[in-house]
Amino acid sequence: MAEKKKKGIWFYVKRVMLWMFFLQLGYIFFCKWVNPPITITQLTNAFEGDGLRRDYIAYDEMGSNIKLAVMASEDQLFPDHNGFDVKSIKKAMKYNEKHPKKARGASTISQQTAKNVFLWQHGGFFRKGLEVYFTFMIECLWSKQRILEMYLNVAEMGPGIFGVEAASQAYFHKTAKALTRQEAAKIAACLPNPKKYTVVPQSRWVMKRSAKILHQMNNIDGDADIMEVLNFRKSTW
Repeated sequence: MAEKKKKGIWFYVKRVMLWMFFLQLGYIFFCKWVNPPITITQLTNAFEGDGLRRDYIAYDEMGSNIKLAVMASEDQLFPDHNGFDVKSIKKAMKYNEKHPKKARGASTISQQTAKNVFLWQHGGFFRKGLEVYFTFMIECLWSKQRILEMYLNVAEMGPGIFGVEAASQAYFHKTAKALTRQEAAKIAACLPNPKKYTVVPQSRWVMKRSAKILHQMNNIDGDADIMEVLNFRKSTW
């Protein structure tokens, strides 16, 4: 009787796991074309009192300056890798061994998109494992342009401010497409910790970091792979 009961329980567990797999796979496909109704990070911010300001916009409406700025700041190899920058990960691991109190990350734009859309902030090895899975899936199923578009729509860019359009309106009172290089660099500079590194009023970190980002933007501007991502038109999907 006990053995039969165990088999019955295992049967239902397998069914639940199978349904969960197909549901998350369906949601990944859904987000290939439709922006997420809400994310865990957005919900958390709303419950914690930071509010929720966002305005999803299409890839063509973002302008090239903010796209170039986040690639210069967060992931200069974004057009070329398969979701993971192995060299940067190894460097970060070596650095973190020597400086455990000043840990560095090595997340690509793809990894950050996977985390922001499907998962939650912080967390240990379990969340990291899920992040690897979702990064692999979106790299397989989405285009690079869609990954970048989603990242720029859901990334937190200030307390309760999500996406480049909301950030542009909040800080500079203009559309994302109208951002200058300097303004785009300032928004990109806050991304490591948007609650701490404020764009307005401008924190010391944003001031120093944005200058470096501008320099890097000039360095990668003109690269064939970067230009292919920047000049892509959604109407050709």
